[in-house]
Amino acid sequence: MYTVVERELELGLVRSSERSVPVPARLTYRTDDPYAVHVTFHIGSQAPVRWTFARELLVEGVFRPCGDGDVRAWPTRVDGRSLVCLALASPDGEALLEAPAAAVSAWLERTLRVVPPGSEQQHLGLDKGLSELLALAPGDELRPGGAASEESPDPGA
Repeated sequence: MYTVVERELELGLVRSSERSVPVPARLTYRTDDPYAVHVTFHIGSQAPVRWTFARELLVEGVFRPCGDGDVRAWPTRVDGRSLVCLALASPDGEALLEAPAAAVSAWLERTLRVVPPGSEQQHLGLDKGLSELLALAPGDELRPGGAASEESPDPGA
């Protein structure tokens, strides 16, 4: 079982220094993927556009410029409004988006209460998965040296 923290908000797709286009988006954080944030953009196409990147990048981007390559984030002020800018790059193109800093910060704070920084690994379920992987199935036998035997005895042996 995992927890989901979501927030619907409207981002601005920057077309020029004077013009932006509103883009409905959903921020999603899931405790079964504790290092990542997922952003779904509804841009009027057949299918929504989805991006996944490090939660830590967005947390840092609220306070200072960060990120390399495909995803970069930084804080800014435009006409007295505090914004978080997201620059996204892919082989299909590039986009610069502006999000209201207060809404992004409030959503991030909720994710940080659910999974505090540094505790992400506890939510991965690695211990449980490893235990299941290493558990012997009924009928498995251990051979000398600890290896499970997959060989069946030779007929007549």
